[in-house]
Amino acid sequence: MQSTSKLTKLGSPALEDPFMYRSVVGALQYATITRPEISFSVNKACQFMSHPLETHWVAVKRILRYLKGTLNHGLLLSPALPPKPPSLKALCDADWASDPDDKRSTSGAAIYFGPNLVSWWSKK
Repeated sequence: MQSTSKLTKLGSPALEDPFMYRSVVGALQYATITRPEISFSVNKACQFMSHPLETHWVAVKRILRYLKGTLNHGLLLSPALPPKPPSLKALCDADWASDPDDKRSTSGAAIYFGPNLVSWWSKK
């Protein structure tokens, strides 16, 4: 999903088969365990489980196309370079009240040990 695309509760017709949407998004939630780069997009899709629209289904299909095109990608954990000891870095970001539906903020953080991501969180 493009970071510039905005999914909202209004704007397109309701999906005819919401069961299919819920099933696919549920499977994508499971896939985020091994593919954390899709977590943001899957989280956005999950926010519309109760009343999915056609635009939401288009976004889910885009996630599926991304996964199909990146089947051979994986996570690489690399050691810190010998001259430098590994460092612990924490990064955070916030998006204040940008959701047009509920005006709630989204924030998150990522923690790196050397070049490796060891923990992250996102909260709305």
